[in-house]
Amino acid sequence: MLMKYKDGHAYTTAPDEVLASPTTARKAHLALKRAGDVGLSVVLLVICAPIIGLAALLVRLTSKGPAFYSQVRMGLDGKPFTTYKLRSMVVDSEAKTGAVWATADDPLITTVGKFLRLSHVDELPQLWNVIKGEMSLVGPRPERPEFLPELEEAFPDYRTRLQVRPGITGLAKIQCSADTDLSTVGQKLAYDRYYIRRLSIWLYARIITFTFLYLFLEVPLRFARAVLLLIDK
Repeated sequence: MLMKYKDGHAYTTAPDEVLASPTTARKAHLALKRAGDVGLSVVLLVICAPIIGLAALLVRLTSKGPAFYSQVRMGLDGKPFTTYKLRSMVVDSEAKTGAVWATADDPLITTVGKFLRLSHVDELPQLWNVIKGEMSLVGPRPERPEFLPELEEAFPDYRTRLQVRPGITGLAKIQCSADTDLSTVGQKLAYDRYYIRRLSIWLYARIITFTFLYLFLEVPLRFARAVLLLIDK
């Protein structure tokens, strides 16, 4: 069983399991996965360049500030890197509050930003992070370092998700909604651990296929999960 719930938090049934043993098969998988990441990202970036350009123009025309924004995230083995996205919120949205959890009805999200988030177009610039080797197409969500102390206190095994490159999409992302509190983080952590334990090109391909079916063809989530044999909650 993937997860159990206790006091509103999720945890894996094997918390002490070693997730990333350096086996030959695992190394071969990671090398093949990296080749797939680069090849697909280059193609997607070329295809999506007009979309990114149009979205950037809309951001500039409808709100003050730059079209893109950068943010520090935690990468492979906890190494920080700078990720890039199209700006979906007002400039300096956290100037008064500091780093905070995302909320669906955040008043600081711009009108264009709501569409960018709903369509996930705001994440397309991260393809450059994949090409640079800082991210993968598939993996755990890249976490902000400001949240790490709180998350490690709540989930002692939280750093296990840093054993692979963070991803633009991933098993946890397509199974759960965005992080809003510790309970939702716990659910995603369980899926991240499941993904890392079972790394394979087959799982990698299924997650990418699922993401494509949902984003571009609007295939219902439950139907796509059933067809691709992805686990469900």
